[in-house]
Amino acid sequence: MSEQAKAYQDKMEKSLKNLAAELQTVRAGRANPHVLDRIMVEYYGAPTPIQSVANVTVPEARMIQIAPWEKNMLKEITKAIQKSDLGINPSNDGTVIRLIFPELTEERRKDLVKDVKKKGENAKVAVRNIRRDSDKMLKKLKKDAELSEDQIADIEDEIQKLVDQYVKKIDDAVDVKTQELMQV
Repeated sequence: MSEQAKAYQDKMEKSLKNLAAELQTVRAGRANPHVLDRIMVEYYGAPTPIQSVANVTVPEARMIQIAPWEKNMLKEITKAIQKSDLGINPSNDGTVIRLIFPELTEERRKDLVKDVKKKGENAKVAVRNIRRDSDKMLKKLKKDAELSEDQIADIEDEIQKLVDQYVKKIDDAVDVKTQELMQV
């Protein structure tokens, strides 16, 4: 693989990893501590992830338990969860916060599937934008006569194969998450 194609493959891999991280935060009816990854709490004046100020456990299939290391963080964590788009009301007993995940309705599952497909489409757009950037770079190299037309054609083929490969990986990831969401 040419070094030009390798550089763009690394960017495509980052897009795929970003999609995987986004899909982890989609609530699938079972308790998954990753749904808290993007929720920040105010901790001594700095926005901090919940996992950095509390012990997050999953004692049951549909429950996440958050035990803050400092009692004064209970109110902050509760507020942050309520403000988030998680859609779950936290219960606080004075020592721990519990998030009970209700059974997903058919309508909610379909909404989540639409959201997952949208995230997948955004990832595909990102991969195609990377290809567009590579096309610009190759045109510049051709104009500056740094590479022959045959070399440029070979690199374009490599990059197109990478785009096809990553689009398939994105589709596969979306399919897996969709099946997970539609399981009752």
